[in-house]
Amino acid sequence: MRDGRRIALRLVGATLGYNVLEAVVALWSGVAADSVALVGFGLDSVIESAAAVVMLRHLVLTDRGADPEVLEASEHRAHRFIGFTFFALAAYVVLQAGRSLWLREPPQESIPGIVLAALSAVIMPAVAAWKLRVAKELGSPALRSEAKETLACAWLSVALLAGLGANAWAGWWWADPAVALLMVPWLGREGLEGVRGQGCGGCGEEP
Repeated sequence: MRDGRRIALRLVGATLGYNVLEAVVALWSGVAADSVALVGFGLDSVIESAAAVVMLRHLVLTDRGADPEVLEASEHRAHRFIGFTFFALAAYVVLQAGRSLWLREPPQESIPGIVLAALSAVIMPAVAAWKLRVAKELGSPALRSEAKETLACAWLSVALLAGLGANAWAGWWWADPAVALLMVPWLGREGLEGVRGQGCGGCGEEP
């Protein structure tokens, strides 16, 4: 169990470091290319970084053997906070993608964005799967929810690749915001689960 907590600490810490770098690159590239999906990808990284900070705090308390009541309260707060981050991301994507579609604003090509999305599409699913296994071992709904946040990054990476690729090679300006909108129902579902504080009965299930 202690080894599982240490692995969780390393995974969440590594995720935090990666997402800080990812946020900087994605936001810079997204603003330069006027890409809704790419800016949303960068904001997802910011949101995931915030979720990782909260999760790290909880894992540190757990590793130090804090009082069980303190740990239970910390787990609940982390789970709810991560749930709200899903809602925040969903709201941003809906507003910005809707604006882009309404104004018919085509994004410019973004090679750095495409490269970043390709890397995250490969890295993040593996990290999320590892976190889900550790969450099952620890019986932690908060860690499972944080792992789903990582999975959101992977999903948005695939959506971003589809949108930017379609715009770059086929000139489909609407693909960028339209593809970004595809993840909104899933984000809402995960956010609702976190805010409601649902348990870890399905920690071993595939997302």
